[in-house]
Amino acid sequence: MVAGVINTAYHVENRPHFDSIEIKGGGDAVSAARSVLQTGEYDFAWNLQVEDEILLRLEKGGKGRVVITNGGGIEHIRLQSTDPWTEVDGERASLRTKHPLFSDPAVRQALALLVDRASIEKFIYGRTGHATANYVDYPERFRSRNTRFEFDTDKASALLEKAGWIKGADGIRAKDGKKLKLVFQSSINQPRQKTQAIVKQACQKAGIEVEVKTVVASVYFSSDLANPDTGGKFFCDLEMHTSYSGADPEVFMRGFCSWEAATKENKWSGRNSTRWQSREYDETFKAATVELDPVKRAALLIKCNDLVVNDQVVIPVVSRPDVAALKNKLVAELSGWDSNTWDLANWYIER
Repeated sequence: MVAGVINTAYHVENRPHFDSIEIKGGGDAVSAARSVLQTGEYDFAWNLQVEDEILLRLEKGGKGRVVITNGGGIEHIRLQSTDPWTEVDGERASLRTKHPLFSDPAVRQALALLVDRASIEKFIYGRTGHATANYVDYPERFRSRNTRFEFDTDKASALLEKAGWIKGADGIRAKDGKKLKLVFQSSINQPRQKTQAIVKQACQKAGIEVEVKTVVASVYFSSDLANPDTGGKFFCDLEMHTSYSGADPEVFMRGFCSWEAATKENKWSGRNSTRWQSREYDETFKAATVELDPVKRAALLIKCNDLVVNDQVVIPVVSRPDVAALKNKLVAELSGWDSNTWDLANWYIER
């Protein structure tokens, strides 16, 4: 809990419009939404990754409304490029290793075909997320028109079969003594667990066994050096979360540069948790950082998007706008490109 009182010497006259503020953290997104939309206990709730069906039901409580603003959020699945199950000099997912299954492009391509984005949008996100084939979906001038997504379990099975991954008596495909068994982690959150279940079911049909792993958000999104379950360490095969690009995606796309790889040496602080390495990507990104023509620069950053999507370094799921709940009489200007409280001094309650 954080509490504050008005600064009477604030640099803008007659601002802010309230004498005190109380911010409550912890809990879960559904409870936060309920405290505004249904009970009216609070005035504002942010980052509501809640099934749209639940939000619509809570809005019927009549206490508040859901406000959706476009931004750079992308819910996506990451594929580990190194071997997270082998230690080299005490380091898991070392750059000196290759992922035993994802080294085969057919496996990565099959996985991309096994993510039913349309159903995830329709049955989980609704207004709060639309299916996309791009890692950078907003701003629109940086959105690639070269990509597309497809859901096809039969096509995925055929790809694996052709690549020599044959189903055994247990229904799991194998090749050269290696079985297609994957661990898929994400933070504890109802929409994420439902998405994991949809992906797991499709993979099972194609002969891939997926073990779903859930991690408490306070651990998953932490930088705890002692904990192996953080998203930054990414010590498993697949992981899923939302990343935010901001109004310009250059810094965002730095997350796939080879020099940004998260390693034991840099205490897993590198942006590149997939540890993917590509000379073409590095050169394209470097060219974008020095290109002064905005059209050419946008084209280079779009190419960066296409490289990570088409090589299945990431599998975009849904583009997530900012979703907040506001009490009916609260007037607040929100932006998808900044903190929800960027204009806090000008918020007020209508009387």
